[in-house]
Amino acid sequence: MERLPYRTTQAAAAYDSIRQLPAVVLLENVRSLYNVGAFFRTADAAGLRKLYLCGITACPPHTGIHKTALGAEASVAWEYAHGPTPQVNRLRAEGCEIAAVETSMQSVDLFDWQPAFPVCVIFGNEIEGISPNVSALADTHVRIPMLGTKHSLNVATAGGIVIYELLRKYRGLAVRC
Repeated sequence: MERLPYRTTQAAAAYDSIRQLPAVVLLENVRSLYNVGAFFRTADAAGLRKLYLCGITACPPHTGIHKTALGAEASVAWEYAHGPTPQVNRLRAEGCEIAAVETSMQSVDLFDWQPAFPVCVIFGNEIEGISPNVSALADTHVRIPMLGTKHSLNVATAGGIVIYELLRKYRGLAVRC
């Protein structure tokens, strides 16, 4: 049985009109170089507009980032800022919805969330999460549904889930237009 090229499927054709996903990711104090590299790779794959690296989050060039990014750190726009607050305020002024990915009392389920593109999605430290000051700046808090006994995921895994859900939702808007 011959396998059809990806771009010939009808569903995949909807992606042809998408040049860039109108979304950015802000990483606050993500300490693992491998997680940062994984975000670069996912950002490249999904056409993310930009990555913002804040606090102790490492920046390219770094061998630990390159190991998981596999060169995506060269193709993804990124910017470093010591603190995330000015970046969040600037992105809001540019019209971005600010969404913090964390489980809290006000969080909405990722699959029920209707993002207002463009959107900035914030991910926090692997242990501490998003700082309270940055969390308070968010317009929306989004949680990934958890059915097991653990109530969190690796930050890079969570990033992949959220970014691809954004791409799916944006593709739905592009198809309707």
